This record gives sequence, structure tokens and C-alpha cells, in this order.
Amino acid sequence: MASALRDWLEKPNSGRGVHLAADDGGWEFRDYGELASGARRTAAALIEEGVRPGDVVCLILPTDFTCIETYYAVWAAGATVCLITPPLFQDGDDYVAHVAAILRQASPALVVASKDLTEYAGRAMAEAGMSGEPWRPRQSVDEADVQPAGELALLQFTSGSSGAPRGVMVTWANLEANSDLIVRESGYEDGDVVATWLPLYHDMGLIGTFITPIARQGILRLMRPDHFIRDPARWIRLFGEAAHTAAPPFAYSYCARRIKPEQLAGLDLSGWKMALIGAEPIDPHTLEGFAQLVEPFGFSRTMFKPAYGMAETTLLVTMDSEQRPPLAVRPDPESLSFGEPVRILDQHRLGPDSLGAKAGWVVGCGTPESDVPVTIVDDAGAELADGLLGEIVVGGASACPGYYAGAEAKSTRFIDGRVFTGDAGFFHEGQLFVLGRMGDSIKVRGRSVYVEDLEAKIADVSRLGKGRIAAVAVPDAGRKGLALFAETQDESWTAAVREMLRRRLGDDVELTIVIGTGLIQRTSSGKPRRRYMWERLKSGKMEGARIVP
Repeated sequence: MASALRDWLEKPNSGRGVHLAADDGGWEFRDYGELASGARRTAAALIEEGVRPGDVVCLILPTDFTCIETYYAVWAAGATVCLITPPLFQDGDDYVAHVAAILRQASPALVVASKDLTEYAGRAMAEAGMSGEPWRPRQSVDEADVQPAGELALLQFTSGSSGAPRGVMVTWANLEANSDLIVRESGYEDGDVVATWLPLYHDMGLIGTFITPIARQGILRLMRPDHFIRDPARWIRLFGEAAHTAAPPFAYSYCARRIKPEQLAGLDLSGWKMALIGAEPIDPHTLEGFAQLVEPFGFSRTMFKPAYGMAETTLLVTMDSEQRPPLAVRPDPESLSFGEPVRILDQHRLGPDSLGAKAGWVVGCGTPESDVPVTIVDDAGAELADGLLGEIVVGGASACPGYYAGAEAKSTRFIDGRVFTGDAGFFHEGQLFVLGRMGDSIKVRGRSVYVEDLEAKIADVSRLGKGRIAAVAVPDAGRKGLALFAETQDESWTAAVREMLRRRLGDDVELTIVIGTGLIQRTSSGKPRRRYMWERLKSGKMEGARIVP
């Protein structure tokens, strides 16, 4: 299958390319001619190694030019790319187990790893039952012709911490449709500069700020995540030239805390077109804090583009593409029940009044385009009217066909060409407002932490045993919530569990601990009915339940 996303490999523009951040604060540059040549020579080596169109190739590489060339080499060889995160803060054994779980599902024809990561990759291959050794990137003398491609462009593994990772099958058609959507919604124009520090193994970084600009041979300023953490002002200074970026809310909050105005002296940000915010529920306080830092340098609140998306929809679903400050609303928490109207207690456009608007507030993520239909449904799958809370369902060309190798999720489902996301949301004034996961996972710094993993830790700390514990991710406005149901009348363990969860999830997750007997409701297959339990508690129908203060 041909794809416009690979066309540049045969017709590179040597007048543009990728600027890669160096550790000393400088930049290295390679034009698209050099990158295409390197990718096609690496593709020749992959083909010599036996890689064929339709094969899956897993890459465990740091963000550098070798990673870029190897990524596109896999595509040039006609194969499917599966990027795996390098180790960040995980324990070595935990990281190896995580990679091994991915390899077992992906069944790659080849595992590619850098020199520094060869040991981890080799251990993971052995644990996954794979023979051989990791392949170190190398190039042949000659450039390979770009090969016909199979149906799948990517295996995008979800960002969760569960021991059973799931690879989303992203077809070439999915990827092309979503890349085109990103360009339309962002107002990207030929020659615009994109600046990013997002990791390439995550869908927002890979598709939004890497594949999309490279496919159009735009100018890309590419940093690593650790460059941003060490010096967030380095990222902001790029927007004296750059026009587009994307980041989760915590990044804008981090900038507001860490950057001093004098670090931006002389900077003109008036040419900045789009600062996308996504990956987590968005509160207005975070955005306003950042806006007040950079407004003196020409930044406008209209540059903020709140967005909603997920790997199962390739990436982008909606973005507020209008030139206006984002709309923030404060729903009545007592009205947040599936199928019921959401009462809006207050609302305003982003501005000085947004300072302090944290918990309880949420920002609109724009209006869906006609070719990316978004509906809100109840528990039975029936479509709900605007203003009613329910599950977000996404259709259109960006909706992926499912998980690889028959894997299944607990909340997200693929039904008749649509993605039932497992996220709670509602429409208000034409915009989609997203409250986040309901049931099986909670977002922490852009990563999904699955409640089943938490339950195992809670059972250990509380000494209650896993069968007497059920955790529920609770959607709310502008904050993350977790409800813990425990079949016991004893509350002596709760302080230790609160401290363990604080260390694991941070201080901004609101925890509700409920004890009693007969609390945990299960399906016929024995799985906890998580959302149902929370709804019963909120409605006062859970007899014998006691909330531990």
C-alpha cells in the first residue's frame, strides 16, 4: 500500500530538515535528503536481515538521528513500526517485564536496540521466549527502493502501567486521515516550524509533532524529554521561530513554576500559532498561569488549543480550532451521573479570573468535524442529547480497527467501526468537555495507571486480600479521583494506603475510601462493576457503606 506519509523518502527537500537538540544547548541539523538516504540505506540492511512487508519491527531507541532514520527505514522496508519506550524511572526488572509483555503480543520479526539498551532488550527477548539477539542499527552501502507496505503502519502500545499492554492497530488509512485532520485543525501551513520535546513512543509526540511535520517536510525542532525537564525555557525560546507544539497540562504548569521572566528577555512570541493541550483533563488555572508568564512576550490566550484524543482513534478527535480563549466551565459535582443533565454552576473564557480555578473546572476541547463523528451514549449505547453525561464514542476514518492479536481492554471497545472510549464527557455550547476515565484507569502525568495494578498494591498494604478490594477511577471536573471500596469494618489500614497512593499517584488525586459489607458488585464473570458501584454510592443506594474521613 502506498502512502503519502512516506513520499518524502523518494522526493526529499534538501532545503529543510530536522534540528536535533544537543546536550550542550546547541543543535545538530540534517536535511531531508540526508535523512532519506540514511533511512533507505538502513532499510537495505533490514531487508538483508530478512524483514519483509507486513512484518512488525520493534524499536527501542533514544531520540536521535539514528532513531529517525531507523523509524523510516522500517517503513521503507514495508514493515510495521512498534516503538517501545526506553527505560525512564522504572526498575530494571520491571522495565524488562514490561518490554517482554509487548514483545509477546507484537511477535516482531526483529527487535532493534541501541548499544546502551541492548542488554535490556536481550533480557526482554529471552523472557518473551524469543531467540536471537537485538539488532543494532546499521546501514548498507546502497539505498533500498521503498517497498510496498502492509495494511498496518503502526502498532501503538497504550501508555499504561498494566502488566498486559495492548497494541493499537493503526492502519495507513487511519494515520493519513488523522494527520490530515491535525493539519486542518491546527492551521499548519507549508514552511511552519514545529517544536517538541514529547517522547516519540507516545501517540501525541509520534503522530502529532513528528510524523505529521516530517510527512510535509516541514522544519522540526526536536528535543528530548530530559532537555525540557532540565531547562523548560529552552522549549519556550523556540517559539520566537516555531509556530506549533503540543504538550500535556503538567508541562505548561511546570513552565509557569520553573521559568523566570528574565529567562525570556527579548523574546517575541507573537508568531506562535498553536499550543495544543491534551493527554489529561485540563483545568483553566494551569493555562492561565502559563499565559500570565508569557503574555508580556506576545503570547495570546487564543494560541491555546485544548484537544481530546487517544491512541485508539490514532490520535486527535477534537481540537478547539477557533481563534478564541478556551471556554472553562464548573459543573455541579452532584449532577455528574451517567445519562443525567450536567448542571453548569459557572463558566468563563480563559483570563485572570481563571487563577484558582482548579478542582471542579474543566476546559472545552472544541467541536467535532463532520468526518470525525463524536457522540455521547448511555450505558445501553443509546445516543444522548447535548448536556447529558455519558461515554464518548468516536467514528470516522481515524477510528482504529482494534487491538493487535486479539487483545482486549476493560473499558475501550471497538464496535462496528466506532471506538467506545471508556471516557466520560458531555457537550455544552457545541464543545466537547471530557471528564476522563470512568472505571478502569486513571491518568497520571500522561500515563494510564490501571486500577487492577493499584488493587494489588492496596491489598498488600492493607493485608485485606485482593478479593475484598475494588478501586474505581472517578471522572470529575479538573481533577483526578479514585474511589476505594473495601469489604471490612476495620479502618486501621487506611492511613498506610493513603500514603502509598500519594507516593504513587501524587498529591492531586482525590481519594474516597468506602468500607462496609456487601459493597463490591460483580458481573457474571466475576469482574467488579466499578462504575455501577460508584453511581450507587453517590445516589445513596449503597446500604451499609461508610466513607472513611
